[in-house]
Amino acid sequence: MDPLIEAALRVRENAFAPYSNFKVGAAVEAEDGRIFTGCNVENATYGLTICAERAALFHAISEGARRFKRMAVAADTGRLTPPCGACRQLLWEFCGDALVTLVNLAGQVEIIPVRDLLPRPFDDSFIR
Repeated sequence: MDPLIEAALRVRENAFAPYSNFKVGAAVEAEDGRIFTGCNVENATYGLTICAERAALFHAISEGARRFKRMAVAADTGRLTPPCGACRQLLWEFCGDALVTLVNLAGQVEIIPVRDLLPRPFDDSFIR
């Protein structure tokens, strides 16, 4: 199995989701091959909850990574679960048109470029 998918599935088990019971794991691969993981962490206010995709990206950035090749997102759902809108925006800004692999516990896999998740993205080209 792809190490990126394995990492996303493994870190999903660390998710803190006592309110929704919706555990998500994500793994992002830096350009140099390092893999960084993150899981969703809920809060009673919900507004302070952080998604797995953002946790993985912020983890990578905190370790000095700046360029990324791809991300995997794992959830226990019948339909493959794409990143939310906020995560799609951050994926565009930090990963460009990288590939995002969606996977569930049943072994279904779909690979989607970020441009298909976020058509007509906003980025710094609009403010230059």
